[in-house]
Amino acid sequence: MSVALDAQLATDPCIGLLQKYRQVRQYSQQLIAPLSAEDCALQASDFVSPAKWHLAHTTWFFETFILLEMVTGYQPFNGQYQILFNSYYNGIGEQFARPKRHLLSRPGLSEILNYRQKVDDAMAQFIVHANDAQRALIELGLNHEQQHQELLLMDLKFCFYQNPLFPVYENPKLDAPVSLIHHQGFQSFSGGLFEIGNNGHDFCFDNETPKHQTYLPAFQLSRSLVSNGEYLAFIEDGGYEQALLWLSDGWAWRQQHHVTQPLYWVKRGNDWFEYSLQGLKALNLNQAVSHVSFYEAHAFAQWKHCRLPTEAQWEVAAQQTLYGPHQTGLAHMFDHNWQWTQSAYQPYPGFKTPQGAVGEYNGKFMCNQMVLRGGCDLTPAQHSRITYRNFFYPQDQWPKTGIRLAKDIND
Repeated sequence: MSVALDAQLATDPCIGLLQKYRQVRQYSQQLIAPLSAEDCALQASDFVSPAKWHLAHTTWFFETFILLEMVTGYQPFNGQYQILFNSYYNGIGEQFARPKRHLLSRPGLSEILNYRQKVDDAMAQFIVHANDAQRALIELGLNHEQQHQELLLMDLKFCFYQNPLFPVYENPKLDAPVSLIHHQGFQSFSGGLFEIGNNGHDFCFDNETPKHQTYLPAFQLSRSLVSNGEYLAFIEDGGYEQALLWLSDGWAWRQQHHVTQPLYWVKRGNDWFEYSLQGLKALNLNQAVSHVSFYEAHAFAQWKHCRLPTEAQWEVAAQQTLYGPHQTGLAHMFDHNWQWTQSAYQPYPGFKTPQGAVGEYNGKFMCNQMVLRGGCDLTPAQHSRITYRNFFYPQDQWPKTGIRLAKDIND
């Protein structure tokens, strides 16, 4: 980057935002470059979406909340898209049924890419004159798209897994099996009064606010994520058959769906394999166990005579890992897998839902879900942060989820 451009970015934040807009939007299209139009139309279950729907929905966000609201005379690419690509915003209007997104053979992929280009051209003109409030909304849209980039890959993986050919996604940097740098044992953390949450000075989602104090007794976190080898020992010890290890809802879920192993594990004879976006390969015992539900993570922790961390414990440990005077020995806080916590997804003390339709972004989901922290190997670069609160339903295996153990200090 030139000195002149550095100076321009310092005095004109719109230029930097336009650069980021183009980078984020281009990355979405890079993700589908190895895919066929047929690949982009797959929807193997109602909890995943086709890749082309992700491309269209993230574009719908910019058209709906910015261009149609703030640009005089802007004409939508197609008025029907307001219904087809609205995910859950009841304040905007009707939505096409989520389980039927795979039926949308029209518009085709090429038309959706044309839709993206029209919106990108209009956004480029808008961004260079955007005010502070408008830039904040654009930043939200970009982070929303980064969320969907990760979801696109998770959804694609689930769809590809249904194919007995075990298709390979031709991007060796994503979801490739990587062995853990294993750090033995637990790291201790002193108790006390701590601040967690985000003050909102830099970008964050509304569910990360407000910053507030919380008291924590002394605790311990495992220095590494749980490995496939450790989880295989749980399976071989009959962990899936021991009802006392499981929460009541988890046991019912395990029985109803005949769950006996993490999603994407395949047993052939006496040998275990695991499917990743790089295809089906022998199970790497030194890799972090992935695609386990909260119920499985909880049962494993019980088997180990441990528990899952609270989200406050995870955040305080992450603060001390990255910024403490004596950095801790915790590894893999933001790579490999999102990490289940035992914390229910609820609003922080003092949380207020933003006004308008964007208030539906997070607040309406603060019920019946569990918080995950960190990030995974599918998370876009620079999208993770210490205060990030991800959330999924306790039965969900399809996200890239894993396990970090916790103990009370007197255990």
